[in-house]
Amino acid sequence: MKLTARFSLGEKLLWSGSVLLITLSFLIFDRESYVSLAASLIGVTSLIFAAKGDPIAQGLMIVFSLLYGYISYSFAYYGEMATYLGMTGPMAVFSLISWLRHPFEGRRREVEVSRLSRREWAFMLILSVPVTVVFFFVLRHFGTANLLPSTVSVTTSFIAVYLTFRRNPYFALAYAANDGVLILLWTLASMKDSSYVSVLMCFVAFLVNDLYGFVSWKKMERRQRAD
Repeated sequence: MKLTARFSLGEKLLWSGSVLLITLSFLIFDRESYVSLAASLIGVTSLIFAAKGDPIAQGLMIVFSLLYGYISYSFAYYGEMATYLGMTGPMAVFSLISWLRHPFEGRRREVEVSRLSRREWAFMLILSVPVTVVFFFVLRHFGTANLLPSTVSVTTSFIAVYLTFRRNPYFALAYAANDGVLILLWTLASMKDSSYVSVLMCFVAFLVNDLYGFVSWKKMERRQRAD
């Protein structure tokens, strides 16, 4: 079976439109940082696989985290750098293992959707508080640009990676919330350097893909529970 055969026409159009938006933004506003272009294309490809519950998504996310960490460092967004290199990337490794170990009915290309108990939801939210506080002081110490939204980004990222590891559909909504914060951060960066508009457009595409990912996972959850 071809790699793209399992994607619907709408999913192919979503991916193609995202790639086109990212590429045009790069050609218009940047044309120099091919690292940003590569990261954006890898990231949006990861999301379309994630929407299908395919473990390939987590492998691509590991690569994206490394590249995005470098991009964030270039604009002194140390919170983003620390988040992706110190949390999102490593958690993508654990998520990859988790997704591979929990295939749905032996289908290696589709992970089994999991539900969280109320106790675990509470545990996750409580744990996010000290994570946020610690990162706030660390980021302030290193003179992170736009400190407040950078700190909020850490919180939303932590919740997103936790839910991804636990194979819960709401990871996509958490990432969508994180995309909103990142759109703000890179809008501020773009006001100082227009070359970062291409990174901004990357997260606009990510937002659309993550919202679709949530819808896709809820459908997948209903189908799995009906089987």
